[in-house]
Amino acid sequence: MNINSITDSIGSIASKQNNQVNQAAQSDLSFKDMLKDAVNEVNDTQVQGYNAMEGIATGKVKNLQEAVQKIEEAELSLKLGLEVKNKAINAYREIMKMPV
Repeated sequence: MNINSITDSIGSIASKQNNQVNQAAQSDLSFKDMLKDAVNEVNDTQVQGYNAMEGIATGKVKNLQEAVQKIEEAELSLKLGLEVKNKAINAYREIMKMPV
C-alpha cells in the first residue's frame, strides 16, 4: 500500500475545506443563503445516492464500491442535516422559554 497517495488525498481534502471556509468568510452570504446551499448539497447527495441504488438494482454499476460509498454519503449527510435541524429547533425552544 502506498502511503504517499493516502497522505496526498488527505492533504487535498484539507486544502479544499480550507478554501471553502475562506471563500465563505470572504463573501457576504446571509444565513438564509448558507442554509439554502447546505440543503441543496444534501439534496444533491441524496440524488446521487438514489442513482447509485438504481444502478446497483439494474446492474449498470461498474464499480460497486463507489456506488455503496455514494449511498453511505447520502445517508450520513441526511443524518447530519436532521441533527442540525433538531439542534436549531431545540435552541429556538430554549430562547422562547426565556423570560422577557
